Amino acid sequence: MKQGRFWALMLCLAIFTGCATAPPRDQNNLCNIFREYPDWYEDSLEMQQKFGTPQNVAMAIMKQESSFVHDALPPRDYLLWVIPWGRVSSAYGYAQAQDPVWGEYKDRTGNGGSRDNFDDAVMFIGWYTDGTQKQLGISKWDVYNQYLAYHEGRGGFSRGTYLSKPWLMQVARKVEQQAKNYGAQLKQCRAELEADTGWF
Repeated sequence: MKQGRFWALMLCLAIFTGCATAPPRDQNNLCNIFREYPDWYEDSLEMQQKFGTPQNVAMAIMKQESSFVHDALPPRDYLLWVIPWGRVSSAYGYAQAQDPVWGEYKDRTGNGGSRDNFDDAVMFIGWYTDGTQKQLGISKWDVYNQYLAYHEGRGGFSRGTYLSKPWLMQVARKVEQQAKNYGAQLKQCRAELEADTGWF
């Protein structure tokens, strides 16, 4: 009986593992990402239409945050540098949303969902960047400052916490450039992507 339960559990784990979406093969080309995962194009376009955040901006933020790993976790924290002591934050999933802000997103939008679901995660990024524009006046096209506010939180951004983190400002420039590259690529393949999804 115990062996039967064990193998049933193993089968369930194999099924769920097999269903997990692998990160895109070519993460530096947005056209290739959307060719590999056409649903991601539709989901991110729906996010853009709902919140006004450009697809290339949301995708650049997601690439930096998780490299499109659905169940990404932050690094471990260590006690006395050797004993694993939990994680450095509660960030999880594609968007690396932390527990409190994910809860706020669910409360304010009425959306359920999961941080390891691409559709839900990209909607979260759209919602957050839209809120940043409304609260802080940062344009959704201003990728550098939007990313800093995303990483530090709006309160942290307002206090200038990023100013003591030169490495973070470099990362924000990297995200800004990635968004520019993604935007230029998307212009070249949007008609193709629209044609491929038009029959829906």
